[in-house]
Amino acid sequence: MKKLFLMSLMAVFCLTTVNAQKTIVSQKNQEVFDVVEQMPEYPGGMQALFQYMADNLKYPKDAMKQQVEGRVLVQFIVETDGSISNAEVIKRVFPSLDEEATRVISGMPKWAPGKQNGKVVRVKFTVPVSFRLK
Repeated sequence: MKKLFLMSLMAVFCLTTVNAQKTIVSQKNQEVFDVVEQMPEYPGGMQALFQYMADNLKYPKDAMKQQVEGRVLVQFIVETDGSISNAEVIKRVFPSLDEEATRVISGMPKWAPGKQNGKVVRVKFTVPVSFRLK
């Protein structure tokens, strides 16, 4: 009886794991849009996004020492649940500035996801991250 119960429990566990893996794979295989009817939005709008950047960016010491300034372009995907994935630099300035921009973008809170034909979809988004010495 114990063997039957244990085997049943293992079967349920295996099926649950397979279903969870299918969900993750199917989400990653969804099309990523460049432009949609309703674009994703940072909570509070673009002004709040720029305030988030100002509050969270830390100027790297090596870039500050060398007086490096510039604007890094970071592209990422706003997932169907509003989370950020695949953040990558598409316009580089300086290695430590590029890393800092990617760190801050990857740590953003969830966005309101984009929609196409009334359905929530994955959307590619690009944000400029400016580094200026005072």
